[in-house]
Amino acid sequence: MPNAIGDAHLQAMKILREAIGNADERYITGERLMPERDLGEVLGISRRAVREALNVLEGEGLIFRRQGQGTFIREVGSKSTGLKALANRTSPQDIIEARLEIEPILARLSAIRATPLEIDQMKLFVQRAGSVSSAKEYERWDSAFHAKIAESVRNSMLWGVFRLINSVRKEQGWIASRTSVFTQGVSDEMMRQHSAIVWAIEKRIPDKAEEAMRAHILTAGARISQSVET
Repeated sequence: MPNAIGDAHLQAMKILREAIGNADERYITGERLMPERDLGEVLGISRRAVREALNVLEGEGLIFRRQGQGTFIREVGSKSTGLKALANRTSPQDIIEARLEIEPILARLSAIRATPLEIDQMKLFVQRAGSVSSAKEYERWDSAFHAKIAESVRNSMLWGVFRLINSVRKEQGWIASRTSVFTQGVSDEMMRQHSAIVWAIEKRIPDKAEEAMRAHILTAGARISQSVET
């Protein structure tokens, strides 16, 4: 006999994945999903089934939650930001310069503010990125890892800047430039660097977290620059 809750949450996941990908205003206002209770009513399922679906989507790096504020999608929607136009005007060097100014500071603050649960989620994303066999899969978990660090800081202004940068990185043109340098060796190197960042965050050593993040972005930037030049 089918599991009613399981079937319902699988259907909810499918609908919400599509809604997130399309910035569907029936379910999303700005960057926030409608409340669980309202989602249950719209989808015709229980709140428990909605929660199960959201747990999976959070584990996939598509959404994040803030206690007392709601559930948010991770990527900036092109409808509201002119994202594609911005991506077309942005060079690889622009991206690296912006990331070097923002992400080391986020790692430093994360070493002070991240909760044990958030650190566990960072470790999970590192593990998943290290086990993939394709550039597309690596990009998915790499993006989720960096986003989790940014979320853990709980600074709305820094989060907004990070989110815009990360969304430009995910535009198709950027994905193509990064996939050209993806190899298992590169993946292994990135995983070691990710692990060093998480180690410093978990040990609550802000200077080391900042240093490890800076080294990581410089390495990633050098590889992308080489691919553009060749």
